[in-house]
Amino acid sequence: MISCCVLHPKINTPSPSSCSSMAELKQHHSLLIRLGLSSDNHAISPLITFSSLSPYGDLRYAVTLFSTLSNPDTFLFNTLIRAFSLSQTPSTSLLFYSDMLHRSLSPNNFTFPSLIKSSSLSATIHHGRQVHAHVLKFGFGSDVYALNALAHMYVGFGLLGDARKVFDRMTVRSVVSWTIMISGYSQWGLVDEALAVFELLPQKNSVAWNAVIAAFVGSNRFREAFGLFHRMRKEQEVELDMYVAATMLSACTGVGALEMGEWIHRYVVRSGIDLDSKLATTIIDMYCKCGCLDKAFEVFSGLQLKGLSSWNCMIGGFAMHGKGKDAIRLFREMEKEMVSPDSVTFVNVLSACAHSGLVEEGRYYFRYMTEVHGIEPAKEHYGCMVDLLARAGRLEEARKVIDEMPMNPDAGALGALLGACKIHGNLELGEEIGKRVIELEPGNSGRYVLLANIYADCGKWQEVANVRKVMNDRGVKKVPGFSMIEMEGTVNEFVAGERTHPLAQEVYAKVGEILESIKMVGYVPKNEGVLHDLAEEEEESPLFYHSEKLAIAYGLLKTKPGETLRITKNLRVCKDCHQACKLISKVYECDIILRDRNRFHHFSNGSCSCNDYW
Repeated sequence: MISCCVLHPKINTPSPSSCSSMAELKQHHSLLIRLGLSSDNHAISPLITFSSLSPYGDLRYAVTLFSTLSNPDTFLFNTLIRAFSLSQTPSTSLLFYSDMLHRSLSPNNFTFPSLIKSSSLSATIHHGRQVHAHVLKFGFGSDVYALNALAHMYVGFGLLGDARKVFDRMTVRSVVSWTIMISGYSQWGLVDEALAVFELLPQKNSVAWNAVIAAFVGSNRFREAFGLFHRMRKEQEVELDMYVAATMLSACTGVGALEMGEWIHRYVVRSGIDLDSKLATTIIDMYCKCGCLDKAFEVFSGLQLKGLSSWNCMIGGFAMHGKGKDAIRLFREMEKEMVSPDSVTFVNVLSACAHSGLVEEGRYYFRYMTEVHGIEPAKEHYGCMVDLLARAGRLEEARKVIDEMPMNPDAGALGALLGACKIHGNLELGEEIGKRVIELEPGNSGRYVLLANIYADCGKWQEVANVRKVMNDRGVKKVPGFSMIEMEGTVNEFVAGERTHPLAQEVYAKVGEILESIKMVGYVPKNEGVLHDLAEEEEESPLFYHSEKLAIAYGLLKTKPGETLRITKNLRVCKDCHQACKLISKVYECDIILRDRNRFHHFSNGSCSCNDYW
């Protein structure tokens, strides 16, 4: 709490050492007026500080107090400049700064950081450049706090060249200086430039390591993030703090690296790192997305205080594993604990219903969110309803939801219906929706491929050729399918048909052995539409060498019989691989947990947890 100090050192009046409310502050103000000190800078200063900066204050009252002063000093101007930089009207800071200059008061080193922050929130860089000029004019061109604020401002406007000039001209750089540039390059997708700045840092602490690792995680370059993490542990005597732990857990989540995720979790517990709500949720999310749902629920259940994000994460975990009834049960428990759900909660509940075919339950909770909790459905909720109905084969009902949405449907809702048209063989609706979603996402190769597959399933080869021509004319490149599997702390990546892995020869030989084995128990390649399904997995790659088959083969080579294999795939698993995984789990007596673009598939003893509903 901000102190409202003894009013005046020369006056022997009983006054508290701090204010706790505006009502109390106004009593002190009344006393000052009676004593004739309401225009005294020293006496009024603590009142202005409290009313402008305290969470219990009143900024408008602070301005009123300020206006009674005939000669406010730089400290008081700085106080209000800072207060407005934190307010809903940050541009007002610039007006006070202008007033200060008109009164012939010089700014000091406390003036510019807040003033620059206000400028960074403007619509244009114009005011920011003027303030930059004043930083130099008044002799603060070497002040690290002002320069950090300038670099951060330029980063916010995407002017990385200007930010770098400020950074390069610093005679002294703080940890914040380096972090601003590393995170700034990352924010605008220039991850390699972020790494280059990091390499210039003479002494790398945990803040810098976290910034550069987070840059690679944020760009989905998980393998390089892991490389940096291993390098940090090897080269530097840097303790793994809660921030690096959270960043690396996100990397583990991205690639399904359970072993590394478990190690980090054990380290957090062993080191006594504070398990706040954010870190706890990150751990739960890691276990959910690495296919360890029981462990995720164990961590969730062990939390003494469960924040809303933790509840949402666990409900979402049940959803992606196709455990709709468990998700609903947990949601009901959450309500009993008097935790109010938010929009994300209902996205997860509706998604759980969609992945489990719980149509009536989905309808119920779609109404329930508005009628009971007053949450108006957003695009994401409508998208879930479209997915729910479309997966269940109720294509016209799904289309009706799209047509009656109070906002324009996004690519997510239309894409869900398009995928269902492929599954249920509805050419007419699929053609209509496919063209609409391609116009919304002209750079998304998957939309073209799905429409081409719908045409192919109906034997419309000229239309297939037309779709491919549009792709080529627009320069749309196919997204290659890849799968990842973690072994002994190392993430191995396999791309359909590629042979770049050091054990490629052994892996391909193992695939051949696997195919012969599962043919003995009824495997027949599912060739329908296969030419076009392969467009996502690189058309020239044989059906037998889809990326998940390569990853499974590698896993079988490197593990003991019966060990669970955990695979992460960037695309939706195709029918052929789905069938093959079921038979592999039976023949090789091992569980296979596969996370594809949409959900989890847990293959065990010849069946899948999705019950072929995906």
